[in-house]
Amino acid sequence: MPYAKMKTNWTKFLSDHRLGRKTKDLVTPGRSAFQQDFDRVVFSSAFRRLQDKAQVFPLADNDYLRTRLTHSMECASIGRSLGGIAGTFICRNFSPEGILPNDIGAIVAAAALAHDIGNPPLGHSGEEAIRHWFRHSPVAAKLAERLTEEEQADFIWYEGNAQGFRVLSRLESPFNYGGMQLTCATLAALCKYPCSAAKRGVLPGVEGKKYNFFRQDITLFEEVADATGMLPAGEEMWHRHPLAYLVEAADDITYLIIDFEDAHKLKIISYQEFESLILPMISDGYVERFVRGIKDNDQKVEFLRAKVLGVLVRQCSRAFAEYHDEIVSGELKKPLAELIEAAPLLNQIKLRSMELIYTYPRAVEIQAGGFELTNGLLDTFVSAVAEATADARGEAPASYQSRKLLQLLPKRYCDLSDPQFCADTYSQLLSVLDYVTGMTDSHAVSLFKKIKGISLPGMTQI
Repeated sequence: MPYAKMKTNWTKFLSDHRLGRKTKDLVTPGRSAFQQDFDRVVFSSAFRRLQDKAQVFPLADNDYLRTRLTHSMECASIGRSLGGIAGTFICRNFSPEGILPNDIGAIVAAAALAHDIGNPPLGHSGEEAIRHWFRHSPVAAKLAERLTEEEQADFIWYEGNAQGFRVLSRLESPFNYGGMQLTCATLAALCKYPCSAAKRGVLPGVEGKKYNFFRQDITLFEEVADATGMLPAGEEMWHRHPLAYLVEAADDITYLIIDFEDAHKLKIISYQEFESLILPMISDGYVERFVRGIKDNDQKVEFLRAKVLGVLVRQCSRAFAEYHDEIVSGELKKPLAELIEAAPLLNQIKLRSMELIYTYPRAVEIQAGGFELTNGLLDTFVSAVAEATADARGEAPASYQSRKLLQLLPKRYCDLSDPQFCADTYSQLLSVLDYVTGMTDSHAVSLFKKIKGISLPGMTQI
């Protein structure tokens, strides 16, 4: 591709247009719009709630273990390094207008920081619980009759990734069109699966694996895609923004290594196994000699983790440069972490994690209980909202129980004064999901106990 066209493409890929804004903000020298994105995420309530959402081990009583908050911060740190190194390559070869390498680092860091912001309580099992509820709950089945097939797909294949885009673009700062009004470059980099639920699986490879926006939010995503020049791949589908590959790499290498470190802390894996898989990726005689001089195994693990993350950052950055043309043209169908020298060992770590970590008995027990919790909360609040909106439409009076439950539900999630909301079952379901998925693990457990009568205010705990 000619240099001039590639320069134009990269200038547009890195658009600092803010979603929902018609004019540009004044930017303080030394603090770019992308750095502001990072700060907006940090100070959001949705990000703050990640401190009580599980990474792997829900409701852990060990304060060493990562939560979604610490995972996101570590992922952002890796993302900043990846983006900065890749940014040096981009700026040196294509000179996008008004962009420095650190700007690209800031975009990737902000997107990586926010990548889990839409995750429901109790980890990825929470997502699966929502899908199960919609497919099997009699309450959901009754309401599904009022939805189109495309609307149903949002819930059948429910995605925390789509909820994350919704949190950033609508739910946080809901008084603004565009929500937090992050730059379109950051939002585009966040979206690893740029298609609707109805188009999930249509695109081959990583792009079509999941989806990134609900039907209600398509217009918002279209603005992001248009502002950043994302390549259309069909109706309600786009090829990835190039920086999404770096955000994905930041997440992949962070969770693979960090979850393994946490597993060692819990004695799920031995130090010997940790070393046997990590040290060959570093391939440095000095490191090997140095680690032999450390007596404490936990400290050895921390040292090796730090070293291997640096190696993986360098390898993924090189892969981005090597596959640059395929990335910007929408032709690359694999994550960067599968294209680096360390990929075989990372795959071994992934397989051992699936065997030992993600099947750890305590985690599985809580996740299984989480299915009952999520189904219970959704049945309860969806039924209450359905009764209340039917009452508002003059069809049937809401029960006493539903009226009481609605007192627990903030008005923003059930505005009975809005005739459009009362008439739209799809919006009602999305709104209840906004409420439930925004809960922390602890709050979800506490609320479930209270509405089921298991625990009441002032009750003596046994």
